[in-house]
Amino acid sequence: MNNYQKLRRAHIQNKKLIGVLIDPENYTPKLLTRLVDEIKLCAVDFILVGGSMVTESVDNVVRTLKQQLPQPVVLFPGHPAQVSRHADALFFLSLISGRNPDLLIGQHVQSAPYIRKLNLEVIPTGYILIDGGQPSAVQYMSQTQPIPADKTDILQATAIAGQMLGLKALYLEAGSGALNPVTTRAITAVRQVVDIPIICGGGISAQEQLQQTLKAGADMVVIGNALEKDPQNLSRILSCNIVS
Repeated sequence: MNNYQKLRRAHIQNKKLIGVLIDPENYTPKLLTRLVDEIKLCAVDFILVGGSMVTESVDNVVRTLKQQLPQPVVLFPGHPAQVSRHADALFFLSLISGRNPDLLIGQHVQSAPYIRKLNLEVIPTGYILIDGGQPSAVQYMSQTQPIPADKTDILQATAIAGQMLGLKALYLEAGSGALNPVTTRAITAVRQVVDIPIICGGGISAQEQLQQTLKAGADMVVIGNALEKDPQNLSRILSCNIVS
């Protein structure tokens, strides 16, 4: 069973998943070691690696994670250069909330031949940026505007279009360091109109937020920025027993 099949099966069975997002730019070797120790204590299903900046350390981080942890490592690239042959899979992200052609198809054309040579599992994923209360790094780097959280009609139309285009998952995010996570109203609105896995990230820093996001219809919640401040936040957010 490949990684998409695991995600799809969890969606069908209503089994909730937890992901951890690691931006190599924000981790020293010491901080990464502390996070790995925390992941070993908690029920984490997927580890995502990627960020907004181009960094040469992606491959090193992926290899370290593969050597020390059993969870699949999935690339979450913010640039075509953020690819590692040591990863288990790659979210092939299309920024469907924006109108930047480079992030809809341009960068994909650049990276596709190389990714194919690496024989990486590719998961076509629609990336939907939702307003999190303040400008995010994703917004700045992508030069696109997030969809307002209360514009559920636009969110739903975008999600429907993504599924009709053949995308296999949707990633809803308020952006790294978001003031507010994706609202439960926005998640529920998207859940009502698509039957593909929904992944949510950005601004999750408390157990209550995590539980509300899952209850609203997310299949997987991704925790990232809160762990850069203190890896022990993972244990606090999950209580290490939310996912069995």
